[in-house]
Amino acid sequence: MSSDFEAYEQDFGTITAEITNKIGRIPKLSGEEKTQLVLNVDKQLEEVRELLEQMDLEAREIPIQSRAMYNSRLKSYKQEVEKLEKDFKRSRIAYSDEVRNELLGDDASSSENQRAHLLDNTEKLERSSRRLQAGYQIAVETEQVGQEILTNLHTDREKIQRARERLRETDANLGKSSRILTGMLRR
Repeated sequence: MSSDFEAYEQDFGTITAEITNKIGRIPKLSGEEKTQLVLNVDKQLEEVRELLEQMDLEAREIPIQSRAMYNSRLKSYKQEVEKLEKDFKRSRIAYSDEVRNELLGDDASSSENQRAHLLDNTEKLERSSRRLQAGYQIAVETEQVGQEILTNLHTDREKIQRARERLRETDANLGKSSRILTGMLRR
């Protein structure tokens, strides 16, 4: 059974080497040739995934004493495939950007102009955000000052009202005192 696993390993090595070579060539090609290469790599990645499944099944059939070694090799192969898929995805993204640029007629200088324009707009947006934040802070501070003024006015009004009440009481008491004094003088 380990001979089947090793045969799958040889196939795996051959196909992954081809995939690595093709992924490196994708950015250098254009047009239909590039499209065909992308499709071919996608197909080969599917074959590699199937090989991994076969290797996994074979590893389960291997006696327990040797299984750990085969499982660790299988794990490293899976990591290698994940890396290949990431590399392929990056090359496809670059491929997609190139196709988009070709269709839209964008060139490198236009892209740089767009980037510069975007940076300018970002800076303007940040300045506007800072101004808005400063304005909001001033509004909050103004509201706090206004609240303090209203509190002080309310306190002052209460003081004035208490003073007015004392003045009325004092006036009423003066009226009584003056009657008493007038009454005493008459006697």
